[in-house]
Parts: sequence; C-alpha cells; structure tokens
Amino acid sequence: MKIFYGVQATGNGHITRARVMAPRLRAAGIEVTYLFTGRPWEQLFEMEVFGDYQWRRGLTFHTHAGRVSYLKTAVENNPTHFWRDIRSLDLSGYDLVITDFEPVTAWAARLRGIKTIGLGHQYAFPQDIPITGDDIFARNIMRYFAPATTGLGLHWHHFGQPILPPVIETPEPGPVQQNKILVYLPFEEIHDIVHLFQGFRDYQFHVYTHHYIEHKPPHIHIKQLSRAGFQNDLRDAAGVVCNAGFELACEALQMGKKLLVKPLRAQMEQLSNALALEATQLGAVMPELDAVAVDYWLKNGRTIQVVFPDVGQAIVEWLLKGEWRVDLDWAMSIWDRVVYRDPAHHTPLAVPA
Repeated sequence: MKIFYGVQATGNGHITRARVMAPRLRAAGIEVTYLFTGRPWEQLFEMEVFGDYQWRRGLTFHTHAGRVSYLKTAVENNPTHFWRDIRSLDLSGYDLVITDFEPVTAWAARLRGIKTIGLGHQYAFPQDIPITGDDIFARNIMRYFAPATTGLGLHWHHFGQPILPPVIETPEPGPVQQNKILVYLPFEEIHDIVHLFQGFRDYQFHVYTHHYIEHKPPHIHIKQLSRAGFQNDLRDAAGVVCNAGFELACEALQMGKKLLVKPLRAQMEQLSNALALEATQLGAVMPELDAVAVDYWLKNGRTIQVVFPDVGQAIVEWLLKGEWRVDLDWAMSIWDRVVYRDPAHHTPLAVPA
C-alpha cells in the first residue's frame, strides 16, 4: 500500500501524532510520503522519522495575545499560492490519502476524486460532542478547511459516538518533582506568561517558547523548543499549563499530570476542548491568564492518569483491511481498553460518564 500523508504543522500536536503513526506504518510495509504545511520550513525540527518529506506554505491561523486574528489570517494567507499548491501536488500512484487537518493534501485529493481519511481531533466535531463558541464561520472552517471522505475523529472521551481515543506515545513517567510545572502557551505573549508566574516562587516553571526574554525571575526557565527536552521535562513535572489544544493535553493525561488549560479566545475547537475537560473532570480551565486560577490549581488541582491503548496500531490494522468505514462497535472495543487511575496510588478510578 502507498499512502500520501498531509500534516498541518501550525502547532506541534499534528506533527506529534504523525510521529506516532510513522514507525507503525513503516513496520506494516506501507510506503508513505509526508507533506507538511502551515509553518515555515526552517521552523520544523527533529523530522528524521519522516524521511524525504515534502513542504508547502499551505494555510495557517494567526494569533495575537491569546486570540485568533481572523483579519490577519485573511491578509497573510495567499489564496493564489494555496491554489497553485493544490493544483501542482502530484498524488498519482497513491492508494490512499491521509490528512491530519492539512488543507493542501485534502483539497488536492478532493479535486481528483481520491479517497481521503481525515485523522485527527477536528474530525470528531461532526459528532455529538461538547461544543461551545460555535458560529457559522467556525462550522465552515471545520467542514471545509481540510475535508475528508471518511473521518477518524479523536477525543479524550467517546461521548457515545464513533470516535477513537488519542493517538499518543509517551515515555513512562519517572519520579515527580512536586514543584515543577511545564508550561507551553505558544499563542500567548512571553511577557504575559512571565508576569503570570512571577509571584509563585515556591514552584519552578519550565516554559517552552520560540521567544527570548532577557529579564525574568530565576524560578522561571525559558527553553527553546526541543522534542527530547520537552519530553524530559514532561516526565518529572507535577503539572502542565497549556493552551486548550488536543495533543499536549493527551500526553499530560497519559502521564498522570494535573492539567490547567487556557483556551484561545474566538477559537471554537479550543473553547470546546476546555468544555470537554471540565465536563469529564479531567482538567481545569482558566478563560484568561489568571494568577488566582493558577494559585487555586497549584494547591487543589486534581491529578488523574488516563492510560490510552495503542490506537495508532489499531488504525494501521484498520487501514490494511481496506474497508475504511468507522464502526461504532470497533471504536467502543478500543475504548474498552482505556484505564483511568490515581497515579499516586496506581488505583483504578471510575470511568467519566
């Protein structure tokens, strides 16, 4: 089997999921060509697992101060260039196209009538799941940004729908430093992040960012993005503070880290993720960067570990069968293997309703 696999690279979550899928696809004897869009080529890092991958400019969302800027998004995305990328993408000779919310691949396949599997969190949104912040613009983004003929939606909970647990692979957690907090807030201003945490001197905050700041308190550690460094800090951190994206929250839950999310304003997916975390009691939410919310969470935040099965391998086996339809019984058979437990005592917890 030969697959063309498009990955949205605006954030790191889609790439992280592709890192899990790549070795499993290769081990199954599937030949894969990867395409990454939505981020400058020079900002992609540690990409060896994807071999001789392709890159296009694609489309991306622009943010400022924790809010999606639709005006800047419209101005800075070039529709002529985007259309040229779609028309020039060569999909001949491929048996199947996978898109992880990557629009160039999705639209190139759609125009050529090629079967497309949409793999990712966004493909859960057509189902009956917790949604807020919805409007006609947000609905159209979800429907038309990277369309697929079959969606493999992923979420933290099934909500009684034919969706799957996250595709995730994390190292086993080691001994936890109770005062260590991992921070990844890429859509917030770095000075706002430092200001948020500067009063909590009993904790060590490890902040991953593209930005640099010269003056900061010694308990706030600014680090450049590195997959290995990030995973090392995640392994022994007690908690994670992040935007309400999907993949990092999955990693935090899998490793039993308490979780505090700050959703992007005017971004339906992140607002809905925050709602889902609250509804399932898997994480805490602060609508704005709020020191009072941080203080309460540091002292009272709930820690729960969600052990997800190897969903990536289940998807590879599903692909090889060639039927490519999502069956509720199949999805539920995977959810039956999810385990919820207290990470401190390794005791089972009740499954969220």
